[in-house]
Amino acid sequence: MPYTIRPLDASTWDAFAELVERNNGIFGGCWCIGYHPECGQKGISYRAAKEDRVRTGRAHAALVLDEDGTAQGWCQYGSPAELPRIKHRREYDKDEPPSPDWRITCFYIDKKHRRQGIARAELEGALDHIAHAGGGLVEAISEVTTGREAPGRFLFSATVELFEQFGFTRGRQVGKHAWVVSRVVDVA
Repeated sequence: MPYTIRPLDASTWDAFAELVERNNGIFGGCWCIGYHPECGQKGISYRAAKEDRVRTGRAHAALVLDEDGTAQGWCQYGSPAELPRIKHRREYDKDEPPSPDWRITCFYIDKKHRRQGIARAELEGALDHIAHAGGGLVEAISEVTTGREAPGRFLFSATVELFEQFGFTRGRQVGKHAWVVSRVVDVA
């Protein structure tokens, strides 16, 4: 299936919002705010917080659109200041790796479109957007799935194996199956 990759911005907000609403707010209403500083704040609308971030250029993602222009997934990325909340923080901080320029934190794919290459398209799009934004050291915390059953709904950070196909290398293990992976992306 042919996909178009677009940055998440004011012009694509409606497509992103439709995808999130079609999927019940994603993970119980997350709105892909879980890695932003606002996560967990009382009395705020995650939808409004995400929309404000997108419209003011403080949220980044590679949005995957199908041939009809309907969003089917995204890969969120951003600077550590934009995405300070990470998985396995306690273990990560014990021996913090070199400070990245960018983090890739989460992937989402519409339930009806999984296993169709969208995660690959999302990651490729995010890396292209990062290259056009100046490149630099990119990190993610992802899970190894080789040799084990891993429910897809828990792989919101994709797989180490996918990242390795795009030139990422494992730094160190920070959870039972979780690894810090990184690579340098050249400027486009």
